[in-house]
Amino acid sequence: MNATPVSNTRVLLASRPSGEPTQENLRLETVSLPTPGGGEVLLRTIYLSLDPYMRGRMNDARSYAAPVEIGAVMEGGTVAEVVESNDPDFSPGDFVLSHLGWQAYGVQPGRFLRKLDPARAPISTAVGVLGMPGFTAYAGLLEIGKPKEGETVAVAAATGPVGSAVGQIAKIKGATTIGIAGGPEKVAYLKELGFDSALDHRTPLFREELKSATPNGIDVYFENVGGAVWDAVRPRLNTYGRVPVCGLVSHYNETALPDGPDRSAQLMSTILTKSLTVRGFIQTEFVRTHYRSFQEDMSGWIRDGKLLYREDIVDGLENAPEAFFGMLTGKNFGKLLIQVGPDPTR
Repeated sequence: MNATPVSNTRVLLASRPSGEPTQENLRLETVSLPTPGGGEVLLRTIYLSLDPYMRGRMNDARSYAAPVEIGAVMEGGTVAEVVESNDPDFSPGDFVLSHLGWQAYGVQPGRFLRKLDPARAPISTAVGVLGMPGFTAYAGLLEIGKPKEGETVAVAAATGPVGSAVGQIAKIKGATTIGIAGGPEKVAYLKELGFDSALDHRTPLFREELKSATPNGIDVYFENVGGAVWDAVRPRLNTYGRVPVCGLVSHYNETALPDGPDRSAQLMSTILTKSLTVRGFIQTEFVRTHYRSFQEDMSGWIRDGKLLYREDIVDGLENAPEAFFGMLTGKNFGKLLIQVGPDPTR
């Protein structure tokens, strides 16, 4: 391993965005390298995971987690290499799952880290298909969606790390799968993944195509997007349908309620008359009960070729802001990662 540098590059939240975030909301800076204390580990970031939830953390609003403070490092999951260790359980050269945020180096207590075995799976998957996004798909679909053999499962943002896993797990469980994505390239990829129907929500015929693809209605809709996709899906939901609500990315940059009449009464009427289960969730609530089975099942499905995944890797921490902005409008294709530093395992 090369000599440890003396400085650290990091991205801070410079101001809170109003609507779509811009470069002015983030600031790149170089500071002295942090020093690990007792029980702590100095880490070098290899991969930074970019995820839609980060947009919410830029706001000073009540949520399931505290917002990023102005002047603080943007938060995010990371895969890192141990540089120095004051924890006997970790040694230089170990690879770990960490939470350093948007920076090249960081210090964390060893008790917050999990060792990764490059021989078991590529280390990048620890923040992707075998990490938080994959677990979100697994737990949300199986615990809330509860797909039965022969039912129809639809998922939006279906080429993303969550949506693609949802569709493939549903297929493994014997469901008919409807993938919804934006653009012909993504639709073609859904067919490669084995979705029974792949639909482009950007086409003017989307509603008609969704109706044609779901002659028996939709039993489970895994919600990642909201907006116009939800408006098209809602009438297709069957009695006793289940809707795990994972994300609403189409609304994250909104600063006001949309124009038009209040449709909440229509939504509540649908929930009532069709006996729908609509359940928001955060994946951490299922860790204790589902994480072990998730690791076993997902690893096995990947090994057996039943579940495929795709990574969209952007090189350089300085390119993280632009990649993040693009993700919020659907420009990424697969699990979006920033490669902050060299990956010795590849």
